[in-house]
Amino acid sequence: MAQLPKKSYMLPDDLYTYLCEVSIREPEVMARVRETTSLRPNHGLQIGPEQGHFMGWLVRLIQAKRCLEVGVFTGYSALAVALNLPPDGHITACELNEEYAREAQANWRDAGVADRIELRLGPGVESLDTLLAEGAAGTYDFAFIDANKGDYPTYLDRCTRLVRTGGLIAIDNVLWQGGVYQGLKDDDTDGRVIQKLNAAISEDARLDPWLMPLSDGIFLCRVR
Repeated sequence: MAQLPKKSYMLPDDLYTYLCEVSIREPEVMARVRETTSLRPNHGLQIGPEQGHFMGWLVRLIQAKRCLEVGVFTGYSALAVALNLPPDGHITACELNEEYAREAQANWRDAGVADRIELRLGPGVESLDTLLAEGAAGTYDFAFIDANKGDYPTYLDRCTRLVRTGGLIAIDNVLWQGGVYQGLKDDDTDGRVIQKLNAAISEDARLDPWLMPLSDGIFLCRVR
């Protein structure tokens, strides 16, 4: 497995390496996407292989067929899900950036799963509102949120309405490199949004939450 900057920053280097060696089964096509994306200046936007493996494991565990993603980047996270769906599985993937969307679609075609992924290009909130207007409330099994942090509260509200009872929502970057508990800079508006979101999730009667110290923190929420 090609080395990248460690994503689960809370773990010691030797423990992180061991975790990857004994538990991660990364398909070659996903490794290629990860390695190509690592050459980008903003490669830190991509989830790590341990998170991709975990997400694929989750969708198999709950036998998900309909999945939702808010924030696509170069398509690695959608691949992690799509490659673990049954043949009739489907992902609705929402992305604002056209350049990212084109690269993601090329990666999905290369992996042979493009027919399982419907791309919704445009602002994430608008795409989610459109899905609700189309009658998709309660029809998704799993949702992954990893996009504009300032809109996280709205994304979560819409996904809570779109995911069925018993379905799962995974929210990325909720530890904000430790800033949410170690202290935030005065101008860190995104960090403050996440800090408030975490507090709100803990009291949200619609959700059964668990904050996991994986990657940069994942809030895993089961919809009640």
